[in-house]
Amino acid sequence: MLRTLAAYLCSAGLLIAQTPAPAPAPTNPETVPAAASAPAPAPGAATPAAPAPAAPPASAPAAESSPPAPLPPIQPPPVKVPVVPQLPAGPPPNIIVVLIDDMGWTDLGCYGSKYYETPHIDQLAKDGMRFTQAYSACTVCSPTRAAMMTGKSPARLHITDWIAGHVPSNGRLLVPNWTMHLPLEEETIAERLKTRGYATASIGKWHLGEEEYYPTKQGFDVNIGGAHIGSPPSYFSPYKIATLPDGPKDEFLSDRLTDEAVKFIEKNMEKPFFVYLPHYGVHTPIMGKPEVVAKYQAKKPAGGHSNPVYAALVESIDDSVGKLRAKLSELKLSENTLFIFTSDNGGLSHLVRPQGWSRGPTDNSPARLGKGSAYEGGVHIPLIVSWPALVKPDTTCDVPVITYDHVPTLLAATQTPLKKDQIVDGESLLPLLGGTDTLAREAIYWHYPHYHPGSARPYSAIREGDWKLILFHEDNHLELYNLKLDAGEEDNRAPFDSVRALQLRDKLMAWLKDTGAQIPERNPKYDPDKALNEPKKAGEGKKKKAE
Repeated sequence: MLRTLAAYLCSAGLLIAQTPAPAPAPTNPETVPAAASAPAPAPGAATPAAPAPAAPPASAPAAESSPPAPLPPIQPPPVKVPVVPQLPAGPPPNIIVVLIDDMGWTDLGCYGSKYYETPHIDQLAKDGMRFTQAYSACTVCSPTRAAMMTGKSPARLHITDWIAGHVPSNGRLLVPNWTMHLPLEEETIAERLKTRGYATASIGKWHLGEEEYYPTKQGFDVNIGGAHIGSPPSYFSPYKIATLPDGPKDEFLSDRLTDEAVKFIEKNMEKPFFVYLPHYGVHTPIMGKPEVVAKYQAKKPAGGHSNPVYAALVESIDDSVGKLRAKLSELKLSENTLFIFTSDNGGLSHLVRPQGWSRGPTDNSPARLGKGSAYEGGVHIPLIVSWPALVKPDTTCDVPVITYDHVPTLLAATQTPLKKDQIVDGESLLPLLGGTDTLAREAIYWHYPHYHPGSARPYSAIREGDWKLILFHEDNHLELYNLKLDAGEEDNRAPFDSVRALQLRDKLMAWLKDTGAQIPERNPKYDPDKALNEPKKAGEGKKKKAE
């Protein structure tokens, strides 16, 4: 049984007020900065009683008769009232959401890549708004996909790891028994849009449960290519995907899914449509068309990007966006189509093999690490939104936003009300899309109570303004970074700015309580003399699923 959050708050209250202890041995090839932490309790030990409110360490002990006064709290950035723009007159917009799998923050020309060629996506950014501080709801895929469908945080949904996830044989903490499907009771964006007369299609990766939880059970009229799997057996036909008939030999998967989306648009152009196109690319297995691979083999690497096969796979996604936009233009639907392009988590910058670490297919620099990690490389993603009827062209937005903002955005854009008692954790992005720089919230949050091979141990995090705090659950140590000054998260400020660290920690803990987040408990069988071991898959013995 999980620890209660109240007990957890007690143990976390020891942070920083005590003498800092070294951080645990790093689980990645980088050096993890020393963090302010309290010694971890012995496995199975009782949680200590809540201490008095912690004060920052003083340079010298005060006399017993005159305890030091607590430092004044640091005020968060002021929350302004967002200005909601007037919606365009006429029918509700068509909606296309293109969700890429494992695309890193810098994997596009418009985000700085000098190696990958993405002219169509770059043009989408010129025609709309590019977000510089966009985040995925989780560092791995299934939780982000659930957030995209519901507008809820993975913590609230209890869908906090990819399905079926990793369970180590000797973790210090016991991984929670999280939900491995999107419950039918959850109201999806497709179900809400159906009440407004939308035709709905999910074309591509689903990865939110077995057949009884497929898209057609979740508000979509059409499901093409969506199944329980997280990666395709091949990007070349035959695909061996149950919900996607094989095409001609060597047909490319990204092309096929795009063609299916185009057919759906043509068939439903006389009414509003919602096309959800979650590409399997650019997830492993990394494959590309031979002629495109050859082009990149002849190209000089740049900015840490050097994999010609991955570059070819990225280009196939760019071709998809180009074909979709060409069809919209041909059908004279561009002006009133809200087009969202984004990723489910950070880029795959490193791989874990039995023989050790190896470089992944892309690089997220200057962000630290990549998919599966607590750091920026795991959650900082591209986001581009085009809607010519509302969004000014060639604009950028520096306000932090997160995946679960998309549902309230689409509901507001289509003037679709929430279902009675429906909860969403996100904020509508319409004020930002209309040109203001304000949302009605102070912070965004993450919760990942799991182990990911080589790159992450259970953690929760908060970003408020320029500051990001990470709480690692194994020993409750904190890491605090100013992302404006330290995009690579190299300078942990928790030992030097303990007031800010504790205030952010308290906000994070309050959010975990509010969302009913599952907190991992101590593993009574943990053996500190043994390695974490290669993780086993949850539900071992069942059909294997790829992340």
